[in-house]
Amino acid sequence: MKNIIAKYLIIALSGISIPVHAQYEFFSPPGAFAIEVSLSNTDQKRLPMYRNAISSLKVIGDNIIGGTTASEGLSPFIFVASISRQELIDTLDINKIVPGQKSVQSGFCKWKDNILIAGTIPLDKGDGHLIRIEIDAENKIKSKDLGTPVPGEGIFSLTSNTRDNMLFGISFPSGFFFSYDLESGKSHIYKDISPKENELEQLRQFALDPGSYLSRSLIIDNNGLVYGSMPVNKLFCFNQANESFKILDYALPDVWGRSALGQVDSWAKSDDHRLYGGNAGDGQLFVLDTEKMKVKNLGKPAMMPRLRGLTFGRDGKLYGITGALPGYTHLFSYSEEDGFHDFGNPEFPMKILGIEAGILWRGFQIGTIASSEDGKYIVMGEDEALSQLLIFTVEAK
Repeated sequence: MKNIIAKYLIIALSGISIPVHAQYEFFSPPGAFAIEVSLSNTDQKRLPMYRNAISSLKVIGDNIIGGTTASEGLSPFIFVASISRQELIDTLDINKIVPGQKSVQSGFCKWKDNILIAGTIPLDKGDGHLIRIEIDAENKIKSKDLGTPVPGEGIFSLTSNTRDNMLFGISFPSGFFFSYDLESGKSHIYKDISPKENELEQLRQFALDPGSYLSRSLIIDNNGLVYGSMPVNKLFCFNQANESFKILDYALPDVWGRSALGQVDSWAKSDDHRLYGGNAGDGQLFVLDTEKMKVKNLGKPAMMPRLRGLTFGRDGKLYGITGALPGYTHLFSYSEEDGFHDFGNPEFPMKILGIEAGILWRGFQIGTIASSEDGKYIVMGEDEALSQLLIFTVEAK
């Protein structure tokens, strides 16, 4: 029996090229730093505990704009921090704009004049809202409620086609696809890709909730087509021109017997317009050929599930976050030339009032990642009870 177990262990590990020691390494590059945005026992401007899990990130110029998820019964925040000043600048309690919300996890869509749009998920069975966010000349947050695109539903994921002033999203928990015209404020709801009863039955066998099978991320290619995932383990494409859906013949990469766990966790578009995606179920990176509508599995960056975020640096490499509870998340990079590199856990110095020498802050649970507009900075946000920002510089290519 021992020989049989050993044999299967060798087979399982033979397909993994990630060194085991990376599981215990810390990543501390020169010039990296952490920004304290969350702390309870201070009179400094900070996000309170249990309301600061960073679930959305965007970088515009020197500003890092974030959205959080709150613990049960509490409301989330929008915040802005400065890269150059390495400090939190302003915060806005979402409850002051839209009462009864618990999360901003849709990500931020950039519209005209650096206006950002995000979506909320409500407490209990309320309505999720689209919110408009601007950072003024004094780095203060201005926000406006744009209303509810899908009554009775939250907003799980968003993407935008700025050329046509259109938003596209997935509702929560039903998984309806919707479009929203930013100029007219009109929305249209499509039920084509929401899970059917036979699919829900299959998902229930795995005890999966909507957060574990709806598309956590959407992306638009250069032709204006919208891509995302749908149950069970499928990719879809939406054509705005004729309002049609196409289910791709090629599914998300999966491990035998675990296809129900297939879910797009993240997307990123390269400079040559290729679409890279992460499958949550088994933490695999893939690239989608939008001409052939074919998926190529690029493998696993680490021996963990989830691929929670993807972004490109100015060196041309793809950076991402893999892993989730009960394990630790890891930072990794990927390029065709070098393949995967697992950096382990980020450990960056954080200078705070009274401790100017700085302390080392380790990012064990990271939920979001974004790059600056020039790709110079990679910004990561934790999603714990006490979450901070971690930033490092990417060398030029």
